[in-house]
Amino acid sequence: MSKKYCGIGGQALIEGVMMRGKKTIAIAVRKPDGEIEIKKEFLKTGSSKKISKIPFVRGTFALVSSMIVGIKALTYSAEFFAVEEDIKPSKFENWINEKLGDKAEGALIGFSMITAALFAFGLFGVLPTLLTNFFKSNINNHWILAAIEGVTKIILFVTYILLISNMKDIKRVFQYHGAEHKTIHCLESDSELTPENAQKFSRLHPRCGTSFILFVLVISILVFSFVSWNSLLGRIGLKIVLFPVIAGISYEIIKWAGKSEGKFVSALSYPGLMLQKLTTKEPDYKQLEVAIAAINGVLEEEEDKSE
Repeated sequence: MSKKYCGIGGQALIEGVMMRGKKTIAIAVRKPDGEIEIKKEFLKTGSSKKISKIPFVRGTFALVSSMIVGIKALTYSAEFFAVEEDIKPSKFENWINEKLGDKAEGALIGFSMITAALFAFGLFGVLPTLLTNFFKSNINNHWILAAIEGVTKIILFVTYILLISNMKDIKRVFQYHGAEHKTIHCLESDSELTPENAQKFSRLHPRCGTSFILFVLVISILVFSFVSWNSLLGRIGLKIVLFPVIAGISYEIIKWAGKSEGKFVSALSYPGLMLQKLTTKEPDYKQLEVAIAAINGVLEEEEDKSE
C-alpha cells in the first residue's frame, strides 16, 4: 500500500485527540454525554514560519511549541470532566486567577511547562548522573562511566513508562494515542477515513513523540560519551547547555525517518516503534471516531494537505 507524508501530527488527550496541521489545530473530545466536541484554532505564523525552515534550530522551537499547544489541549479536554466530577480549582489556581486575571491561563501553562521540564530533567538528566557518580571512585574511564549513565537513563525511562501504563486513566490516554497513530496511517495510505479502515493499520508510527524522546536519550548518551567526567555540576550544566543541540539533531532524524522508507530507516526507527508498544494501546471504534473527527477538523481548514 502506497504511503505519503501528510505533515499532520497529534497528541492523545483525556478522552480525546488533538491533531495539528501546518495552519490549524483541531481538538476532538468525547464528552461525558457521549457527544464529540470539536474545537479548532489557527496557528500563529510569522517569525515561527521562518524558524521552522532552519534545520537543527527548528527542533527546539518545535519542542517548546508542541509543549505549549499540548498543555493547552490537555487542559481543555480535562475541563469537561472536571465539571462532571465537580473538581474545584486548587488554592494556587485561585490565587493566580485573582492576581493575573485574563493572563492567568498563560501563567498556569508556563508554570506547567517549567514543572514538567524540571521533572523530566531531574529524573532522566540529573538522577542518572548522580547514580553514576558513585562509580567514579572505582572507574576512571569516562567511556565506561558514560555507558553506565546511558544504561541507567534508559532503564529509568522504560521503568517510568511501565509504571504509569498500569494506571487506569493513562491506559485510556494510551488507547487514544493508538487511535491517533492509526488515523494518521489511514490518511497517509489514501484510505477513506472510517473507524473500520483505521483499525486495520498499526498503532505504531515513526513520527511519534515517544520515538523522539528515545532519540533524545540515545543521542545525549553518544554526545556525553565524549565529555570527560571532571565535575558533577559541570556535567549537569553542560546537559542544559547542549540540550537544544541534542533536540535539534533528534528532530531532524525523526522528521527524515517519517518521510523515508528502506531497510536503514526501518532499523533506525525500530527501537522507538518497540517502545511505542508501551505508550500505545489498541483503541475501540468510538476512540477512532474521535481521532478521525480531529483529523477531519484539520483537513477541512487546510487546502494543502501535505508538505
